[in-house]
Parts: sequence; structure tokens; C-alpha cells
Amino acid sequence: MPEFLRVITPDELVAVLAGFPRPAPAAVPIDDAAGRVLAADLVAPEALPDGARATMDGYAVRAADTFGASDALPALLAVAGTVEMGALPGFAIDAGQAAAIPTGGYLPAGADAVVMIEEVTAAGGRTIEVHRPVTAGESVLARGEDVAEGAVVLAAGNVVRPHDVSLAAALGVRELIVYRRPRVALLSTGDEIVPISQAPRPGQIRDSNSHGLRALVAAAGAEALPLGIVADERAALDAALRAALAQADVVVLSGGSSVGQRDLAVDAIAALPGAEVLAHGVAISPGKPTLLARCGGTAILGLPGHPVSALVVANVFLVPFLRYLAGAAMRKGPVGPRVAATLATSLASEHGREEYVRVRLDRTVDPPLAVPVFGRSSMLSTLARADGLIAVPLHAEGLAQGVTVEVTLLRPVE
Repeated sequence: MPEFLRVITPDELVAVLAGFPRPAPAAVPIDDAAGRVLAADLVAPEALPDGARATMDGYAVRAADTFGASDALPALLAVAGTVEMGALPGFAIDAGQAAAIPTGGYLPAGADAVVMIEEVTAAGGRTIEVHRPVTAGESVLARGEDVAEGAVVLAAGNVVRPHDVSLAAALGVRELIVYRRPRVALLSTGDEIVPISQAPRPGQIRDSNSHGLRALVAAAGAEALPLGIVADERAALDAALRAALAQADVVVLSGGSSVGQRDLAVDAIAALPGAEVLAHGVAISPGKPTLLARCGGTAILGLPGHPVSALVVANVFLVPFLRYLAGAAMRKGPVGPRVAATLATSLASEHGREEYVRVRLDRTVDPPLAVPVFGRSSMLSTLARADGLIAVPLHAEGLAQGVTVEVTLLRPVE
């Protein structure tokens, strides 16, 4: 029986993945930037606002003209004009004058504060009474107070959020430089695999892996390129790998990575020009027969054929890797919200492998109980019934009932 070529630890695999180059950044329209990671700082091209504006409906005044104003002794000011929205004032105010102004209106020259409309009464003609003093800058948004021209308003390395898009639009920025979404080619291998549209004959199974992986890749913010099913035939696998490498940043094979007699992936990948097999076996359960190779700057990840193993490995390594290629920091482990829970029953584990256990959460108690969902790696229902995953460390021989564990959720928190 052939042996695994090079078994490495999960941490070693993560370190290797972190050495792959990211796709080159690109400028994209701001409406396409949300959820992407900035590859360059956004520097404000102008001040926001570009001039002093009122933050309240009222009257633009010189603050000094209101000092000492009260109900008993209001300040009398002459109204010099009215500020119109969407236009710069065509007049200035002098000492003893005021200008009616709406929220968002530009202050006329000479004004340095706004008196709220509630603090003003009409005194006849074009005169108003101000019943409360204001200080310079009151109810005013100064030029550049929101954003100063030349300031870094969005820093590289941060995920673009909807309100970041709004800020960019307010500054007149039409494009942001972000990391490109990685393209992921998906190949399912095996003579026994048939499309989901086909009724399987005895010994055949539907191609569930490619559909689950496609959804996982899309949820990670990457672009999935499903390339179909490849038979256990060397020429077909060679052609499929070449086609995948020509259009993807990451090639993911499902099946064909273990040491069975028909598992051709290692030999086919090793024969590619410039290819290097970096790992053939990872100290993880489920998912030991995981393969990692490099061909040029493209990663080739071979996942186990068993559905649960494939999806667990994809959650632990592929999703963080895709997020890294898209600009985030490289990390190990499933991506998602994490909650603390109490382990409901003791777990045994083999020393020397990192084990990921499916659990459901019993939220009838606080903190919740993490209840293991047991089943073979071919039983997809165990993942469907699970709320999350917990990790048993590499050198542990298990976890005791009652210990606190960290659960990475696989479904939204209700």
C-alpha cells in the first residue's frame, strides 16, 4: 500500500498557505467595493464639508452680537437676507445683522454661529429678537470638520463597509483600490461521481461536494468556477488541471488525494511543469488525506472525497486562505462567530492530530451546552444538524466533560 508522501501539522499548513502571493489589487467602482479589503489608503481629495454649514434651522449670526441676550433683554438683529439650499450666499452679514438659514445651508461671510429657530422671535419688519447667547461655532459644521483634505479616511487592510462607501461618495471618489476576489476552480474526481441531475446507479454517488464547496467559496467572497467531474483517468485529470490552472488563483480537487490505487492526483500534480507537492497528508481529523501543492503562484488543494471531511477541511483551511488572498490576515480555523459553551460529554481523541468535532448547542442553559454530533465522515446529516465546530488540540488525548470550549458557529446566531 502506498504511503502518504509528507504529512504536516495544521499550523505548518497554515504557514505554507500564508506564503502564497495575493492576486494583484484593482480599482473597482465604489458600488462594487462593499465587503472587499482595501489595498490602498483612501486619502480625502477635498474637505468635507467644503464650507461652513448650519446644523440647525435658524439664523446665522455673529456670536459676539448675542452676548448677554435673554428673554428679558433680547438681542435685536436686522435680517440681511435668506440663505438658499444648494447655493452659496450672495451676501455677507455685518455687526448687528443675521441671515435666515436652513439645516445644511452655507454660512454667509461674517457669520460664525447659528441661533436655533426656537430661540428667535420676530420683532416686526426685518428685525428679530434673539433670546439666548451663542458661542462661535455653535450649530455649525466647520469646513473640513467631518473630513480634512488630505486625511486618510479609509486605511488599507480594512473591509469596506456600506457607510465607507457612502463616505467615499460624499468625497466624490468613484473607485476604490481593493484586493481582487480570488477565482477558485472546483473539480470533483472519481468514476463513481455523477451529476446531481442524474439518478445514481449502484456504486455511484451524486456530486454533493462541488455544490457545497461552491456555496462555501461564494460565502467567503471568492468567485467559484465549477469545472465539473473528472473520471479516474490520467489524461482526463491532466487536461482538467491544465484548464483549471489557466483561469484560477486556487484549484480545489475533491477526492483523489488519498493513497488508494486509483488516486491519481499526486502523480498528476507532480508532473505539472513547475509544480511542487508541499503536503500530502495533514494531521487533522476528519481530513488527513489533504493535499497541498504549488504550481507557479497558484495553490492546488486536494480535499478528501468524503463530504464531511471535505467540508470540514474547507472550513478550516480553504475559507481562511481565500480571505487571506482577498486581503485579510491569514489565520487557522473555521471563520465565523465564536461562543463559549460547556462540553456536554467527554471526548476521546488520538494524540498527534487536531480533531474538529461537530456539535449542536443546547441553549436551554447558560452557558449553552456543546453536544457532540457523532457520525462517519460520509454522513452529511451530521454537519446539517451541527451548529458549529470545536477543536481538540493536536497533542491532547481528548476533552473532559464540563470543560469550557470555544464553538465556531456554522449557522447564524438566532
